[in-house]
Amino acid sequence: MKNFTIALIVVIAFIFLSALFVVPEGQRAIVIQFGKIQRDAQQNVVVYEPGLHFKLPMIETVRKLDARVQTLDDAQDRFVTAEKKDLLVDSYVKWRISDFGAYFLATGGNTAQAEVLLKQYINNGLRTEFGARTIPEIVSGERTQLMQSALQQAGEASKELGIAVVDVRVKQINLPQEVSSSIFARMEAERHAVAREHRSKGMEEAEIIRADVDARVTVMLADAERNSRTVRGDGDAIAANVYADAYNKNAEFFSFIRSMEAYRKSFNSKDDVLVVQPDNDFFKYMKSDKVQN
Repeated sequence: MKNFTIALIVVIAFIFLSALFVVPEGQRAIVIQFGKIQRDAQQNVVVYEPGLHFKLPMIETVRKLDARVQTLDDAQDRFVTAEKKDLLVDSYVKWRISDFGAYFLATGGNTAQAEVLLKQYINNGLRTEFGARTIPEIVSGERTQLMQSALQQAGEASKELGIAVVDVRVKQINLPQEVSSSIFARMEAERHAVAREHRSKGMEEAEIIRADVDARVTVMLADAERNSRTVRGDGDAIAANVYADAYNKNAEFFSFIRSMEAYRKSFNSKDDVLVVQPDNDFFKYMKSDKVQN
């Protein structure tokens, strides 16, 4: 009898514990009974909030679902633009469960399966938006409008999954490697052409400036030479007048001074030898006893 009582207590405790379940913070739970989701009188899915709850042991099973905002950040995909150019787009999606019953029926509560289906909806929306725009339109400021349109399309399509798309963001847009190489080569060639054009224009302008400076220098030198000759001529004329005035005032004294200067220059060195006739006029003042005033 005692053993039966203990066994009964154990069974009751096991049944009681089996009837309890705890929903952690950040999660929600639904109860499955005979393969069907538990619903209330209005046929709405019963969703259990975080806390301690009861269920029918061995008849009902509990599936816990993450109610937090999830991030779908997959590998980049290839999209075609309006001008039939390929782009590699790296994007991410923020989503959460909005209808736990529909989500469980569509995905079986499998997050990976849900993201596969959601990725298809997102890609379809992005493909539509990229296909309606050219590359310059995409990179010149319509990215925000593109993401908003993709978010709207993805949100409407994902309702059947019980998913609410919170945000769609395009992180990076790249050209495929083969396209990037050809574009970079063309850009490099264009920059080289522009550089050559600038260099040729610079050389042309340098030649013009150099020729202008050379012409100005030539004119300045010619003017300076002309002015110097004019000044020299004026100086020679003044000197001639001075000499003429001095000669007219005292011709004999002027002649004497000229002769002394000639003697000094002629006998400047002891090695100089001068051969002239004794009665030559050069020695006129050397033979004279006095100089007449």
